[in-house]
Amino acid sequence: MKKNIIYLVLIIIIGVIAFVPGVKEYLRDQFFPIATIENAVHVSEEDYDIELKGINVPSTNLKTFKNKPVFLNFWGTWCPPCRKEWPSIQKLYDSRKGNVDFILIAMNDKEEDIKKFLKENNYSVPVYIAQSPISEKILPKVFPTTFLIDKHGRIIIKEDASRDWNTETVHQFIDNIIK
Repeated sequence: MKKNIIYLVLIIIIGVIAFVPGVKEYLRDQFFPIATIENAVHVSEEDYDIELKGINVPSTNLKTFKNKPVFLNFWGTWCPPCRKEWPSIQKLYDSRKGNVDFILIAMNDKEEDIKKFLKENNYSVPVYIAQSPISEKILPKVFPTTFLIDKHGRIIIKEDASRDWNTETVHQFIDNIIK
């Protein structure tokens, strides 16, 4: 009888983690740090050399953001998980744009589709299209992929999935990298 109760409790816990929205992300943020600074991958001078065509901002090169904290996101209007995380990115941008440079690079997308998406949703986060090759070190394998890079070029966060970016954990990471 006790064994059955234990199994039932375990099944309920696993069910809650798997099916209740937000629980899995909360537990991941609490118990599994995204990256440690000591083991962080560094973005080199060559990795930063990407020509960026501005969609809602002037065109630039990623190397102009070297030695600054950067929120770098690769996404597409065609990608449902990318679209899902946009509201939280916009909220993070609204509250932290003075502390971190935001660079969202649309991949495999048409400029007119991007402009339409931004206008329909009233998004103002800086969006670009890469005009030169992207280094293998930061080239995404899945979408969305997001990097939070500190002013020393260390990748502090790398997330290969959609997530809520307007969380206390992310705000703490940003507070720590701008010091």
